[in-house]
Amino acid sequence: MEEQTDKLEVNTNMRKQNQKRAKLKKWIKTVFCGVFMGCVGIALIYYFFGSDSESIQLNTEEMEIEAETDVVFEEEPVNTESPEEEEEKRRRQELITQADRLASSYDYEGAIGLIQTWEGYEADAELQEKISACESARADCVPVNMDDVTHVFYHSLVVDPARAFANQEKDFQAVGNNQWMTTISEFQKITQEMYDRGYVIVSIHDLVDVSTDENGNFVFSPAEIMLPPGKRAYVLSQDDLSYYHCYDNYGFASKIVLDEEGKPVCEYIQEDGTRVTGAYDVVPLLDDFIEEHPDASYRGAKGIIALTGYNGILGYRTDSSYVSGSSDLNEDKKIWLKEHPDFDLERERAEAKKVAEAMKEDGWEFASHTWGHIKISDSSLGRLQWDTQRWRENVEPLVGPVDTIIFAHGQDLGDWGEYPLSDGKYKYLREQGYRIFCNVDSNLYRTWFGRDYLRQGRRNLDGYRIYRNAAGMEDNISDLFDAAEIIDPLRPPVPPLK
Repeated sequence: MEEQTDKLEVNTNMRKQNQKRAKLKKWIKTVFCGVFMGCVGIALIYYFFGSDSESIQLNTEEMEIEAETDVVFEEEPVNTESPEEEEEKRRRQELITQADRLASSYDYEGAIGLIQTWEGYEADAELQEKISACESARADCVPVNMDDVTHVFYHSLVVDPARAFANQEKDFQAVGNNQWMTTISEFQKITQEMYDRGYVIVSIHDLVDVSTDENGNFVFSPAEIMLPPGKRAYVLSQDDLSYYHCYDNYGFASKIVLDEEGKPVCEYIQEDGTRVTGAYDVVPLLDDFIEEHPDASYRGAKGIIALTGYNGILGYRTDSSYVSGSSDLNEDKKIWLKEHPDFDLERERAEAKKVAEAMKEDGWEFASHTWGHIKISDSSLGRLQWDTQRWRENVEPLVGPVDTIIFAHGQDLGDWGEYPLSDGKYKYLREQGYRIFCNVDSNLYRTWFGRDYLRQGRRNLDGYRIYRNAAGMEDNISDLFDAAEIIDPLRPPVPPLK
């Protein structure tokens, strides 16, 4: 029994071992098959899809290249125009731009005439449309009443009110700056408001038609200026554009210079002595405004620059009195010469003449303000003759002949109306070629047409006038602008005139 039991136990153990071996073999076989099938699967995927993936990638890159090529062709189309055709297209556009600007400044005849210089304009639909627009605008215009043309004027503008107006209690020059000068801020606001109210700058020569009688004598008569309804004509002038020595260190520009494009701008010396250039006075400021608003000017008119000569013109020391040994070499000139040891009179004159010519080409006109800023009614005939000769020797060669004289200090040759031919000073000025005479008064409009001359009163838009109107003490510029709105907040109270 014991032997049978032992054999049964041995057989049972062997059977269990055999079962374990069988399970292990089966597991190994399963694992091997799985690994094998995995490798086969990877191989099949690579075999069937590997080359196609590369093809897809290549095709995508080719599509991207083609897309990029298409974009390049859209941005830079092939130019089929010849150089001659391109040049003709450029000239045509330039002509249109010039014609549009002429029309904007009310020179409709000039705009039409310019368009008609283009060969084939008759068949050009765009050019014909512009001609029709000019003709329509011209037909809508109405004549200006010459009796209602006002004349305003300024002196050099204050760039830095803190420097110009300091020490009012004890500095006589600062008081004068406050009374007679306008700040840049005030000028810009006045110019904008007058523009908004429909004011258009005209040349004083636009007011006059000049003809000759049977004896060959000049005859003056009111001209015709045509403007759109609602527009009002005015004349503008600036006195004393010489940048006198007394302006030094008071926050004014120092001279007119030409920029890189040959346009007049100002040199300004800052408080630390640094020299800068820009729009620091009437000339470049008005130029900039009209460039932006061509309809602010009638046919490109700017203003009249009334010049003295005793300190030179336009900031250049062009007067013969700066030559060493001159009897007119006062203390101011001696100090200036000491600070400028390289001074050369002919070089100064050449520079001033170049600037003056650029200003005239830019639409500015010049007038005499007498060489020595003299009081015309208080001066003798001899004094006037001496002064006029100095102007002719020192100023006229630089700015050219002028037919306009703007009297200084608000004086005039006589009462309003006809000048008496018996007046020796008037007779002498006529002999010198003057035919337009301007004084200073507070009338809104004052124009007189003599047989062969024109008189016109001017209105001072200075600190004194602005302050009194802003304070309600006067009301004689409200037709132009609201003084309370434009007065510079940095301007101190302006004392009464003495």
